[in-house]
Amino acid sequence: MGRHADFRQVTGEALDYAFEHFEVVDRGLRSDLLAAYRELDCYPEVEETLRALRDRGSATAILSNGSPAMLASAVKAAGIGELLDELLSVEKVGIYKPSPAVYQLAVDGLSVDSGRILFMSSNGRDVAGAAAFGFHAVWVNRSRQTEERLPARPERVIESLDELPDSVSSV
Repeated sequence: MGRHADFRQVTGEALDYAFEHFEVVDRGLRSDLLAAYRELDCYPEVEETLRALRDRGSATAILSNGSPAMLASAVKAAGIGELLDELLSVEKVGIYKPSPAVYQLAVDGLSVDSGRILFMSSNGRDVAGAAAFGFHAVWVNRSRQTEERLPARPERVIESLDELPDSVSSV
């Protein structure tokens, strides 16, 4: 389509569609759900995992389809800001993952080659895009979903970030 809208707008439009499809009457729920994106909790092991990665000398970053403001408020609400070196938003390139231009943001932002980046996500398409770009890709499959049939595959599948720090030394 060649057009870009920020994550809040796209999410709002998706909510509008879902509300209409499921005949949701309480439209006040829309603003509550959109506001919740700014206050997302982390999984319990996130802070410890980030600390372990930093203790090993790894740089840490978030690469997100979210807007910079959304990312900043979510990171602040989660209390993990001091554990992150970069907050990278697709807004800088005006296109969403899995576009290679988005993954290039991490290469540029962290000043490392793509083969030195360990990328993890619970989104299979995100992981496939990262793997195709040349990242070491890990799928965090917390709910044990069936793997999608995508052109690129993760190097590893884990159920919790607790499993991650021991494998980082190889990247």
